[in-house]
Amino acid sequence: MSNSNSNSNSPGPGTPAEVPAPGGTWPSGAGLPEPETVRKPVNRIRTHHLRQAKLNGERFAMLTAYDQYTAEIFDQAGMEVLLVGDSASNNVFGNETSLPVTVDELIPLCRGVARSARRALVVADLPFGSYEVSAQQAVATGVRFLKEGLAHAVKIEGGKFYAETVRAMVQAGIPVMAHIGFAPQSEHALGGYRVQGRGDDARRLIDNAVALADAGAFCVLMEMVPAPTAAAVDAAVEVPTIGIGAGNATTGQVLVWQDMAGLRGGKMAKFVKQYADLRTTLGDAAKAYGEDVRSGHFPGPEHSF
Repeated sequence: MSNSNSNSNSPGPGTPAEVPAPGGTWPSGAGLPEPETVRKPVNRIRTHHLRQAKLNGERFAMLTAYDQYTAEIFDQAGMEVLLVGDSASNNVFGNETSLPVTVDELIPLCRGVARSARRALVVADLPFGSYEVSAQQAVATGVRFLKEGLAHAVKIEGGKFYAETVRAMVQAGIPVMAHIGFAPQSEHALGGYRVQGRGDDARRLIDNAVALADAGAFCVLMEMVPAPTAAAVDAAVEVPTIGIGAGNATTGQVLVWQDMAGLRGGKMAKFVKQYADLRTTLGDAAKAYGEDVRSGHFPGPEHSF
């Protein structure tokens, strides 16, 4: 698929204002409620489309992507949102956690995804250490991801403490997705991978979500949160919510693609559903190729000049 002009926000000469969406006509091209008979496809998913989805009682899907081909495949499959996550740290770069990955490592991945996705909203994670110092640092990092990484929005982890940071970024023209609940960048402070928002702690998550939405976050992602707490958070904010291990009441859902497609080995988290076994498929293909090379069956006459 040609990637020329894939990131343009306006159609070029001879290009229709709206083109058919890979996943159908969701959402409304105008971003407003319309009769089903006149609903239009969209060229690019925008933040207001996600908000409209919540108002309409519709849902959207989000996957991580870190390269050209997965971005192209997932975009054509109809994913509304692609996340260039700091999870690239342990799914691309071989680290044990998300903490070591840097802005300079993520920006090229983001640029490859954004150049290849013609329809999906591309969101980039701000990695650990790139926004916590000050709102000014967060704005500067966000600007880099939009200018150099070609992202359409960014995501930051943390509660209402970061409300002013979110406000500053939004005022600078940077759309922000908030991330509450379990925050992988704070795993040491949280005491490891632990569910957040149980019992009386639910009030804290609700307050965090409200403060971040009020500050201008266009969406709130919740990770490893009990389903009743996530439902209460979703009811407390007008913006859409996204869940990962947060039950079924959110507007959207997200998974790391290597988990979803069975590329990563080992034990999966409880909230992961695997839709394929790519690890076995790729392993079998590699073994067959190796055997053909060693036996002299590849390349054959049909592969030679």
